[in-house]
Amino acid sequence: MRAEGQAHIDRIDAALQLVRQSLDWERALRRLDELNARVEDPTLWDDPKEAENVMRERRRLESAIGTVREITSEKNDAVEFIEMGEAEGDDEIVGDGLASLERLAERADADKVQALLAGEADANDTYVEIHAGAGGTESQDWAEMLQRMYTRWAERKGFKVELVDYHSGEQAGIKSATLLVKGENAYGYAKTESGVHRLVRISPYDSSARRHTSFSSVWVYPVIDDDIDIEINEGDLKIDTYRASGAGGQHVNTTDSAVRITHQPSGIVVASQNDRSQHKNRATAMNMLKARLFEKEMAEREAIASGEYAEKTEIGWGHQIRSYVLQPYQMVKDLRTGVTSPTPDDVLDGALDPFISAALAQRVTGETVEVEDVE
Repeated sequence: MRAEGQAHIDRIDAALQLVRQSLDWERALRRLDELNARVEDPTLWDDPKEAENVMRERRRLESAIGTVREITSEKNDAVEFIEMGEAEGDDEIVGDGLASLERLAERADADKVQALLAGEADANDTYVEIHAGAGGTESQDWAEMLQRMYTRWAERKGFKVELVDYHSGEQAGIKSATLLVKGENAYGYAKTESGVHRLVRISPYDSSARRHTSFSSVWVYPVIDDDIDIEINEGDLKIDTYRASGAGGQHVNTTDSAVRITHQPSGIVVASQNDRSQHKNRATAMNMLKARLFEKEMAEREAIASGEYAEKTEIGWGHQIRSYVLQPYQMVKDLRTGVTSPTPDDVLDGALDPFISAALAQRVTGETVEVEDVE
C-alpha cells in the first residue's frame, strides 16, 4: 500500500475507533437488540411518549452502528481495489481506489463528530454567554469580537441566533451578552467552548501602539425541554427589573422591562432584555436559570473540574482554554488539545470546527496533551 493510501486508512481507522469508543460498542450492540425487541412489542405504543423515546434511541444507534459498518466495508473494498490495481500495474485503478479512500476519510471525520454528540442534551438549542474580563475597554472590545465570532460560527452551521441579553461597554465593546443559538445539536457542538479566551494584539485604543493582552469568558449551557424537570424554590430567587440598554439604540426601552434573576443558593445570575414585555423577559430568564441549573447538575455528574465554570473562574492569565495572537505574528492555539490555526481572521469569522472536533474527541478519549501557551 502506498504511503498516501495508508495515511487515508489510518485516518479512517482512527475516526471509527473513536466512534466505537464513544458508543461503548459492545454495549451499543446489546442495547440495539433490546430496543428492536421492544419495538416488536405491541404494548409499547400504550405509552406514546415512551414509544417515541425508544424509537429515537433506536434510530440513533442504528444510524451510528450502520455508519461504522458501512465505512468499514467500503474501506475494505477500496483496499482490495487498490491491491488489484497494484498487482496488475494499472495506475488508473490505483488512482481511483486512492480517491475513494480519501473521500471515505473525509466522510469518516464528519460522521465521527456526529457520533460524538450523544450527550443527554447535545441535540438541544444552546445559550452562549460572554463576559468581558478585567481591563476595561480592551476586554470589552474583545468580548464583542467573541460575540461576533460565535454568531458567525452559528450562521455557518445554519443555526438561528437571537440576542437575549446585552450590556454595552462604556466606550466600546460589551460588558456581557447572551446569545440563544437554535439548531440541531447546537449545544453538543458548542459545549466545549466554555472557558476563558485570551487575545494578544496591538491595541487600537493605545496611542503608543503597545501590545495588550485581554481576557473574556464564554459559558455555554443547553436550552432544556419539558422532558427535563428542574425544581426551583421561588423563595431562593432574587428578581430585579431594570431598563434595557444596548449599543446604538438596540433593545432600548423606556420602561423597566429587563429582568435579572439571582438564584441565591448557587449564585447563578441570568438576565433577559430581548422583549419589551417584562412578563416575557421573566419567562425567558427563568428558562435560562433552569438551563444553567441543569448544566451544573450534568457537569457535577460528569465530574468536570470546577475551573470550567465561568462564574467561578478568574477571567485572566492561567485559566484560558485558547489564545488568539494577532501581533507580532498570527496564530490561534487551543491549550487543551494543541490544535492551532495560522489564520486568526478566519477563526474570528467563525471557523471553529477543527477546535470543536478535537475538544469533543478529547472528552471521549480522556487523553490530555502538554501544550505551551503562545506569547
